[in-house]
Amino acid sequence: MIRKIKSIRKPEAVMEGAGVHLRRAFGYYQQPNYDPFLMLDDFRNDDPAKYIAGFPWHPHRGIETITYMLEGSAEHGDSLGNHGTIHKGEVQWMTAGSGIIHQEMPKPDSSGRMYGFQLWTNLPAKDKMCKPRYRDLRAKDMSVVQSPEGSSIKIICGSYMNVRGPISDVIAAPEYWDVEIPPNTMQTLPAKLGNNCFIYAYQGSAHVDGRDLGNRDLVLFEDGDEISIKSGAEGFRMLFLSGKPLNEPISWRGPIVMNTKEEIRLAFKELEAGTFIKVSPTQS
Repeated sequence: MIRKIKSIRKPEAVMEGAGVHLRRAFGYYQQPNYDPFLMLDDFRNDDPAKYIAGFPWHPHRGIETITYMLEGSAEHGDSLGNHGTIHKGEVQWMTAGSGIIHQEMPKPDSSGRMYGFQLWTNLPAKDKMCKPRYRDLRAKDMSVVQSPEGSSIKIICGSYMNVRGPISDVIAAPEYWDVEIPPNTMQTLPAKLGNNCFIYAYQGSAHVDGRDLGNRDLVLFEDGDEISIKSGAEGFRMLFLSGKPLNEPISWRGPIVMNTKEEIRLAFKELEAGTFIKVSPTQS
């Protein structure tokens, strides 16, 4: 059954970190519709002055953050002792779990560009306080599969045509693909029945369920087992995401997402007391 469009929205311009200008596709107020996903930020920018200050040291608990770079790079450091840089086509996957303090510092490419996306995925109550971990995914780690229609599907997480992505032990078990559809092509993609599913357009144009789509259109679908997209004359690129909803209560304050207000209060009390971090670098 082909999924119908439930909603289309444009991202909102926001500023985060130490002065990073970005566009928020969805977040705190829209989250229930995208469960288990919490937030999607589009940080494509051509002006280093609008992002170079980056995201200095800050805490997270109860979530996973997935950063995907299209152009430029991002340097990472955290309380587990991890240090690394992701470049074009690479992914940083961080499970905050019981608590992590990290920083992300973007760097431009030779043209001043820094393009990418950050996705927040929720953790179920039973795993909120799991052991934190951090993983870099190099471009070579992620398979690119050609669909029967001729599209390229880069598998960041999940599987397509029996090819699995490099991350297979993610608690929320989402599907996360970067999809490029050639010009004037009708592409059908599987979407698991019962999952929340959406796409985020970032290049070209397309026609879906009687609606025209372009850059920065976020499309949330109703239930079904597949979506169908007709690309325009210049082709179409998008992020495809699908995940099984947790259907759990959420208490959310800044970078920390838990299930109750009491858990949020405890987290910030621990931050003040210096007991927020439960895993030291020697234990990671």
